[in-house]
Amino acid sequence: MNCLLDGTIPPSSGLSSSSALVCCAGLVTLRANGKTLSKVELAEICTKSERYIGTEGGGMDQSISFLAEEGTAKLIEFSPLRATDVRLPSGAAFVIANSCVEMNKAATSHYNIRVMECRLATKLLSKSKGLDWKKMLRLHDVQSKLGVSLEEMLTIVEEVLHPEPYSTEEICKCLGISLEELRSQILSQNTQEVSTFKLYQRAKHVYSEAARVLEFKKICNEAPANAIQLLGELMNQSYISCREMYECSCPELDRLVDICLQFGAIGSRLTGAGWGGCTVSMVPTDKLNTFLKNVKKAYYQTDVQRLPLENNSLFATKPGRGALVFVEA
Repeated sequence: MNCLLDGTIPPSSGLSSSSALVCCAGLVTLRANGKTLSKVELAEICTKSERYIGTEGGGMDQSISFLAEEGTAKLIEFSPLRATDVRLPSGAAFVIANSCVEMNKAATSHYNIRVMECRLATKLLSKSKGLDWKKMLRLHDVQSKLGVSLEEMLTIVEEVLHPEPYSTEEICKCLGISLEELRSQILSQNTQEVSTFKLYQRAKHVYSEAARVLEFKKICNEAPANAIQLLGELMNQSYISCREMYECSCPELDRLVDICLQFGAIGSRLTGAGWGGCTVSMVPTDKLNTFLKNVKKAYYQTDVQRLPLENNSLFATKPGRGALVFVEA
């Protein structure tokens, strides 16, 4: 195949540019070979493909790349993969703002350490509840096996895990395994030398974030008069948890979120893996133009390095459709 590649997504900006490329490559390869797969099958294959570069990613980016539909957000769920329409309220726009700090997930260990911390938290929680911890990989698995709510899982986290970081020795003692077994059976290649892990904070973030997602969907479905305000509050809570419990923010993202809230955003949070990349803000449509003007002035026009990037770094967006092939008539 001879391929020409072009794109408008800023690289390493938390807007799923790498997943978009993988999904596009998968779709094009199928087309060129006269093969077909369902969108769900394609999303699952592309998710597995990205792990070959060493990033222990989930499948949300690839799923929305294929399953997105114009005019509606999607609730993505796994095991099995499915997407449910979520109608966003009118009267507000979602604005993307690039912090202009690049974070390459494949070249750094931050992301994979978080994945491993969640996996280790899964195993300690599972063992404490008498589950087969060796087979448990995700925090969702613990909740599913116990058959309890997210709120109940947060209580269990408080009871079982402690806020102080866990050493590899303590983890081995809790699980009844050797350091060699921990490294060979659980830790990924690029987390072998990590000596401490924050399990309480990561588990608390994951379960509380999942609860916020479901609450977001519930508010959208019920559409109360103050829906925009309620959704904005959830976005703000999410950002605080990302910053303080998952620790995946950075000073520039903190500054950008503050600026967005200062100039009229009802809610603002990072999007993507974190440690750089973009924020997404919910802004009343009647304040949109003023908001864009003020954020440009406060964040981009005050910095020589960000100034040339301002035109492609701040824009309002809405849900569009997923990947597709255009065929010449």
